[in-house]
Amino acid sequence: MKILGIARASEFSPNMVDNDAAILHAVAECLSDMGHSVSCISETDFCKECEAEFIFSMARHLSTIGLLKEIKHEKGIPVVNPAEGVENCTRSRFTDIFMRECIPSPLSWVFDLHELPELEYPCWIKRGDGCAQKKSDVSYVESKREACAVITDFAERGISCAVANKHLEGDLIKFYGVEGTDFFDWGYAADGHSKFGLEEHNGKVHGFHFSLEELKNISDRAARVLNVPVYGGDCIVSETGELRIIDFNDWPSFSRCRDKAAKAIAERIVRGL
Repeated sequence: MKILGIARASEFSPNMVDNDAAILHAVAECLSDMGHSVSCISETDFCKECEAEFIFSMARHLSTIGLLKEIKHEKGIPVVNPAEGVENCTRSRFTDIFMRECIPSPLSWVFDLHELPELEYPCWIKRGDGCAQKKSDVSYVESKREACAVITDFAERGISCAVANKHLEGDLIKFYGVEGTDFFDWGYAADGHSKFGLEEHNGKVHGFHFSLEELKNISDRAARVLNVPVYGGDCIVSETGELRIIDFNDWPSFSRCRDKAAKAIAERIVRGL
């Protein structure tokens, strides 16, 4: 089988360029070991003429996502993660989907930038039209004045909509999974590499007890409703063990569990061949 891997553009890998490249190539190596012909290309160089029978993609640029949708429609080439799933992982869209599908998550507001809704402070205001590309795309605010300053900055940068999440007290953990497989990994955010250092607002880790099986089940269900089998995210564990997902990403870097993740992703891809 001729398989093409599409690497993520650096603008969508803030402080994670090397780690994102590493997981893509680790998956490519696993697929090659399985006997497939695998090549990799940057999403900036990807075009409809690229030949492949299957595509695995970390792309996030709107033009690349559009091309992948065209290729699937015109040629029927399967893609993991599908373009539609990547679109679902824009923050405004997955917030709406989580609320509709009752995925445990914080009290949230999705809004355009013309009128700030009545929020409960403290809260987090995040760009809603995509993933975070810089630190100011995700801001902790304690008052309406601070919230207005964030919205003004968003508007000046051409961001079209925002999401606000009520701040939750508890342990912040990061999780990684491949839906449809046994693979699942997690760790406290404070113990790993931070993109922007925002974990400080959650304070020290308490080690609150929670059900790992429940977290995997919730995360796999979220992956299914969003259509992103390769996923990662952030979750708050409350003092009573309640789990609420505060972020969900298509194809993270898996830097803490790369080798195991690469094997699981390759197995998931082969299953779809």
